[in-house]
Amino acid sequence: MSFGARSRAALASLGTLGLALVAGVSPASAADGKPTTPTQLFNGYRTCSTDAHRPTYLSAVGNLVVEGIPGTADTTGSPSVSIRYQVFPVGDPTRTATVTRDHTAAGNEAPGILPADALTDGQTYAWQAQTVVGDAASDWTSPCFITIDSSRPANAPTVSSPNYPPTGWNQGGEPVTFKLSPNGVDDVTGYEYSWQQDLPVIGTSIGDHGIPQPVDPYADTKYFTRADATDGSATISLVPPTGVGPMTLWVRSLDRAYNSSATSSYGFYVSSTAPTLTPAVPSPEFGVPTTFTLRPDPALQAKSPVVGYSVHTSGGSTPDRTVEVAAAADGTADVQLTLDGVYGEFVQVTSRSANGWVSDAASWSSSYDTTPTVASDVYPEYGSSGGVGVPGTFTFTSKVKDVVSFTYSFNGGPEATVAAGADGTASVDWTPDSDGGTDLMVSATTGSGIQLAPYDYFFTVN
Repeated sequence: MSFGARSRAALASLGTLGLALVAGVSPASAADGKPTTPTQLFNGYRTCSTDAHRPTYLSAVGNLVVEGIPGTADTTGSPSVSIRYQVFPVGDPTRTATVTRDHTAAGNEAPGILPADALTDGQTYAWQAQTVVGDAASDWTSPCFITIDSSRPANAPTVSSPNYPPTGWNQGGEPVTFKLSPNGVDDVTGYEYSWQQDLPVIGTSIGDHGIPQPVDPYADTKYFTRADATDGSATISLVPPTGVGPMTLWVRSLDRAYNSSATSSYGFYVSSTAPTLTPAVPSPEFGVPTTFTLRPDPALQAKSPVVGYSVHTSGGSTPDRTVEVAAAADGTADVQLTLDGVYGEFVQVTSRSANGWVSDAASWSSSYDTTPTVASDVYPEYGSSGGVGVPGTFTFTSKVKDVVSFTYSFNGGPEATVAAGADGTASVDWTPDSDGGTDLMVSATTGSGIQLAPYDYFFTVN
């Protein structure tokens, strides 16, 4: 087996990288360090398997990276060493090929590239590594065993659901059962799925000294599942991300090398499972605490009891907020809300069932007119009267309780504030010094510091 010109070019590039990693360190500086056998062996960023009967299955598409940490007995400094990789088919150890990476730093992972065109699909190989310092070389590592699988599953998986058929509307409230089948592919080991069309990429993070941190993707049950039957099929149970409307699950199968198939999709429809929310009074007053009763969708409650609610309010005087409310045994709950949005407030409520189902949102909104009323004995709104030097009295009256003051300005001039009386009113006197159209802008402020909606009062001075 020969790596040929393609591999030499790849290794030349890799060698340049190695020089960059140890800039300022001369190879001769490590001449007195006795080379030690490399550690931390990885292939394709997956852990080395030293069991010949359980090789690691890897794709060689785009070349295959093997790596280990070379070392020396002298651990002071950061000596420059070489690492040598040797690979051969398990069935014919005489067909050995060698890849060397020169000028790399001892104590850090030093990758070597095995070119794709030198690795036969379906063939099992052994590879090992040794550290080289000058003319001295360490012992070889124990061999790592890999089987090359560069072919993705030929067919996309089949996806079905016994409890949420693809036609018609389905009553929500219980997790969706999906049956995943390999569709004639004989080496499927698991599946990847998502409610989004773009499925996650299987990756490996890199830790200190360049050591890969491989994880089992099937440990992430949000997106992956192992085949749980001898024919490569699997059954999963998922709660949709939303509680109503069209849903689509995207699925692809994975083989032993984590090669992925084409993607299949399964679409279905879920009817609304939203709760109801009812205020204790038909029209809650601005700023007055009001009790709302929350009730679950009856069909949803029959599937799995509702255990709580998320209540989200927006448009109030404070930033949007969400409160969690526990449900009683019958699935109902009460929550007290103080609605103080100067133009109104919006409430959304979702229920959460014992089996994890989250309903779609029920909505309720209020609309408030918090502008003050303005009246004048001399300068009526939209009228033309009075004159320059003719004083007028303006009376402000709040539509909202607990108002402590009014802020006003004429024609965009400096603002002034006047205290409100116990009856929520105040009066100011004003004498114009010019004729023409005049704007009086007025807003009230509550005892809790909320500045209410402004009112623009227009009149003309003769």
